[in-house]
Amino acid sequence: MGLGGCIILIAVGAILTFATDWHMQGVNLDLVGIILMIVGLIGISTFSGIARRRRVVVPPTTPVVEEEVRHRRTDGYSDGYGV
Repeated sequence: MGLGGCIILIAVGAILTFATDWHMQGVNLDLVGIILMIVGLIGISTFSGIARRRRVVVPPTTPVVEEEVRHRRTDGYSDGYGV
């Protein structure tokens, strides 16, 4: 159940508790609404705890600077004397 499901549980529980005046035999809708709101709050706290653990901070890597490698030719032409 994601964050949206938890918010829906809280909203439905609040509607059942505060906005209805239905009376059903054998069912206390106020208690059902309170239970739904509590389950929604527990779900939100669990979801936020899991989401907080999933975020991994990766430290920025330092750029790798490659040095230019110069190869010296030893054939007598690269030093300027053989030209």
